[in-house]
Amino acid sequence: PFEFRLDQNYPNPFNPTTQIQYSLAKAGWVTLKIYDVLGREVSTLVNARQEPGGYTVTVDGSRLMPSGVYFYRLESGAFSAVNKMMMVK
Repeated sequence: PFEFRLDQNYPNPFNPTTQIQYSLAKAGWVTLKIYDVLGREVSTLVNARQEPGGYTVTVDGSRLMPSGVYFYRLESGAFSAVNKMMMVK
């Protein structure tokens, strides 16, 4: 059985790509977004209905993000989790 979980990205710090893994306990609408340290949305990685299971998303920061600290947030139903990652160029 799966649980709602948001794992730490790997590698971290990263340049230029990293992977974010998460799992869902039940089907529902899922959003996975990246924010800068000021709370501004940088990118939407997932915005779709997904079935229960494990997922991996690859982030390519080469065109999106300058060096710095970022936060990624997963939301699905009542579940919400945030982790920190660092882009180093």
